[in-house]
Amino acid sequence: MQENHLIHDETAGIERLLEIMRRLRDPEGGCPWDIEQDFASIAPYTIEEAYEVADAIEREAWDELKGELGDLLFQSVFHAQMAAEAGHFTFQDVVTTMSNKMVSRHPHVFGDESREKSAEQQTADWEAIKAAERAGKAQQGTLDGVAVGLPALLRAYKLQKRAARVGFDWPTTNEVIDKIAEEAAELVEARDSLSQDEVEEEFGDLMFVMANLGRHLGVEPEAALRRANAKFIRRFEGVEAKLADRGKRPEDSDLAEMDALWDEVKADSRAESNS
Repeated sequence: MQENHLIHDETAGIERLLEIMRRLRDPEGGCPWDIEQDFASIAPYTIEEAYEVADAIEREAWDELKGELGDLLFQSVFHAQMAAEAGHFTFQDVVTTMSNKMVSRHPHVFGDESREKSAEQQTADWEAIKAAERAGKAQQGTLDGVAVGLPALLRAYKLQKRAARVGFDWPTTNEVIDKIAEEAAELVEARDSLSQDEVEEEFGDLMFVMANLGRHLGVEPEAALRRANAKFIRRFEGVEAKLADRGKRPEDSDLAEMDALWDEVKADSRAESNS
């Protein structure tokens, strides 16, 4: 009875959510789908929810963000419940670990160090603390700890950022741009004379260097590409709307007409921005 009261108590906070998760995984009376899941099957949902949080922020959809953050929190609760069932750790262990990490990484807030530091110095201190933590986990390599499960573009960015800390980096953007030109030429050559696997390899090399250029420019490539995707969607929907005004759909049109409408949509967007 106490457990049922907790589940229906809207003021109970995180304890209510933890109990709901425990009940969903209860082998006797839980949800069959939830019971069947494991870490591997839930991981894709965790990644998807993180992206939906980012999408809500990008769109400044603050009402939606509350729900998306809840969905992401639920993923943490789900993983923690499975870990508790397996005897690995509990949700409270997760909370304690994160709290300890934040206190350790902010000695200028929670310790004796001065807060009179530049942002650059605080970043350097943060990275030094993280390096010490990796050493404590026997992660001795420069690139150790860059998560394999990250989206490839984001992981490329992080790998290059990590390598740059030890001096493995081009000194200016000029060298990066020269490398982009070189990789683009190699991709053209591969397209014309090499196998599909070699084309893919050269394409990957070009994308990898593009991620590095983003880092040199202070641009996070994953975020930049999300914005480009959103812009493409807005403009293509604008093309569809203009076609609809003509009684057409994209499949009833051709590239020349749609390209002209695309230019109109771009011009409309610029006019709105300048108004």
